[in-house]
Amino acid sequence: MSITKFNIADYLDDDEMIQEYLNTVLEEGESSDIIVALGHIAKAIGMSKIAKQTGMSRPSLYKALSENSKPQFDTILKVLRAVSGNLKLNVA
Repeated sequence: MSITKFNIADYLDDDEMIQEYLNTVLEEGESSDIIVALGHIAKAIGMSKIAKQTGMSRPSLYKALSENSKPQFDTILKVLRAVSGNLKLNVA
């Protein structure tokens, strides 16, 4: 029997799940949790796609959104804008 590492990005497979995850982390998480969550979401959407939209390289994006990183606010803002632009928001 082999054990695989849990990867939440594998479960962020639709816009509703991504939105729920992001909202939960924004409401309950610390700043470091939000950074890591954005990394999970970027992986779920496609790191190459997010990198292209932010104008960052994939390695820089992985580094900025990794655990214990301290990215600049501008980086977080770029990623948030790219992520939100990829979600099909259902506004009633």
